[in-house]
Amino acid sequence: MYIYLLKNSTKLFSNTPVFQLKNEIKTMYLVETETVIEKDTLSEQDEIYEVIDTAFEIHANSFAVFNNIPVTEAGRSQFEERFNNRARRIENEPGFQAIRVCRPINGDTYLVLTCWNSEDDFENWRNSNAYMQAHKKRGTSEGIDKQQPQIFTRPSYVETYRVMD
Repeated sequence: MYIYLLKNSTKLFSNTPVFQLKNEIKTMYLVETETVIEKDTLSEQDEIYEVIDTAFEIHANSFAVFNNIPVTEAGRSQFEERFNNRARRIENEPGFQAIRVCRPINGDTYLVLTCWNSEDDFENWRNSNAYMQAHKKRGTSEGIDKQQPQIFTRPSYVETYRVMD
């Protein structure tokens, strides 16, 4: 499965659901499909990801959180193994809708996309025991962020969007 984040045109996906993503700064379109579209048919600003872990369906009228995580080429397998072995507690959190862990086709930045009923549900999860358990090794010698050689090329960053039809 693939996720395409398109800046403008969605005409290549006429038979596939397209979600509009909006925040205060930008608007883009999310397409989730089994169809492989060659990069040269898309604009330079469009992004393509291969979905390597998934749970549940993405819906309109949700709150989407994009955790963008730059990973070195050498660190990809270690990073992916971490997500393949995750506890999967987030799936049981109130207001949780969906997750996609996405490998970049071009570039070095993985995308961990979670969808929630509301921004409050996301914030409640960030303050929950499940979140603390999922991130308990962060910043410690056992955490993937402190292991050597370093697998992150630069700090991760979060973007949030409203998902619309």
